[in-house]
Amino acid sequence: MSILNVMWAGGTAFASVQKVHQQVLGSVDCGAAVHTWLLQGGAQAGDGALEWNLSSAQLKGRHLWALLLPRMRARFRRALPQDVKVVLLDGVGVARVLLPVLKTVPEVRAVVLFHGMTRLRRTDRKLFEQFSEARLTVAAVSQTLADSLQRDLHRPVAVLRSAFDPSAFCAAMLSREQARAQLGLAADNAPVLGAVGRLVGSKGFACLLDAFAAVTSRRPGARLVIIGEGTARAELEAQIEHLGLRGKVFMPGHLADAATLYRAFDWVAIPSSEEGLGLIVQEAVMAGVPVLTSELAVFREQLADAGWYAPADAVDAWTQLLERAFSTSPHVAVAAQLAALAPEQAWQDFTATARRLLSPR
Repeated sequence: MSILNVMWAGGTAFASVQKVHQQVLGSVDCGAAVHTWLLQGGAQAGDGALEWNLSSAQLKGRHLWALLLPRMRARFRRALPQDVKVVLLDGVGVARVLLPVLKTVPEVRAVVLFHGMTRLRRTDRKLFEQFSEARLTVAAVSQTLADSLQRDLHRPVAVLRSAFDPSAFCAAMLSREQARAQLGLAADNAPVLGAVGRLVGSKGFACLLDAFAAVTSRRPGARLVIIGEGTARAELEAQIEHLGLRGKVFMPGHLADAATLYRAFDWVAIPSSEEGLGLIVQEAVMAGVPVLTSELAVFREQLADAGWYAPADAVDAWTQLLERAFSTSPHVAVAAQLAALAPEQAWQDFTATARRLLSPR
C-alpha cells in the first residue's frame, strides 16, 4: 500500500501548507510508502517529489488548454502508483485537477485537506457530490474552517487541527541568546516584537508597521523582526522608510530555520485579516513566547480568553495592544496561552485523526 500526497506547488510561499502535510503524513504508522507530486514549482533538495511543472492555465484548463484536459488527466492516471490506496489533496485547486482522475479509480480513497477560506463554485459542489463519503473525505485545519465548508458543501467535514510534537519541537529551539545572535539583534533588554509569514496584504504587516511606529515614539529601543518573503516586500520597505523605522525594523526574508528562532522575541504579532489556522500561534506559544493576534474566530478557537486581540487592520487598536504588551511581563501571558492550547493533548488528537483519515479502510 502507498499514499499519494498531491500539492499545488513547492517553494517558500507554500512552506506552511507543506509543513502541515508533512505532519499529517508523518503520523501514519502503517508502514505505507509516501509519494509526493508537485503540480507547480520546485521541490526542496532531497524531497524526492515528482515535479509536473504545469502552468496555472494548464491546470485550470484556460483557453486552448481546455482541449488538452483529457490528455493531462490521462497522464495523471498512468502515473498513479500501482499500489496507491489513499490520495491526500491540497485544497480545492488540487481537488479540481485530481478528483476527475480518481473517479476512474474506485479502489482509491481521496482526502481533500483545506488550509484556508476559499470561494467554492457550484461546479465544485457538483464534483464533490460525485463521490460517496466512503470514497471522499473533506477535512479542514480548524473547526472554524470546517463549519464554513460544511455549510457550503452540505457534507461532513472532519477537523484536523494541525499540531506539533511538543517535545521534538522544543528540543530544536535555540536559546534567547542564540536566536538573537542569529538574527543580528543586540543582546540587551530592549523589547523585541516578532512576526512570521508571507509578505502579502492579508498578513496585516502594513497595519503592524503603523502601530509599531506609534509605539516607538515612546519606546525608542523597541525592535520589530518580520521573517518571511513575498510580493509586498517593496511596499513594506517603502513604508519602513516613510515611517522612519530604518534600524528598528528588520526583514531578513524567508528563513528555513524560523521555527527555531522564536525565543529571540518577547512577543509575536499575528495581525492577519484571514487565516485557516495560523501555525505561528502554536509554534510561538510552545517556544514560551506569547502572541498578539487579530480578532479572528480561528484564533479565538485556539486561545479563547487567554488571547490578546485587536481588530484586523485597526491601527489604533493595534497600537494600544502593543503598548499594553510592552508594559506587561510576557511570562504571565504565555502561561495562560499554553494552558489554552494544551499542546500535548492537541498532538495526541492530531495524530489519531490523521491516522484515521489516511487509513485505507
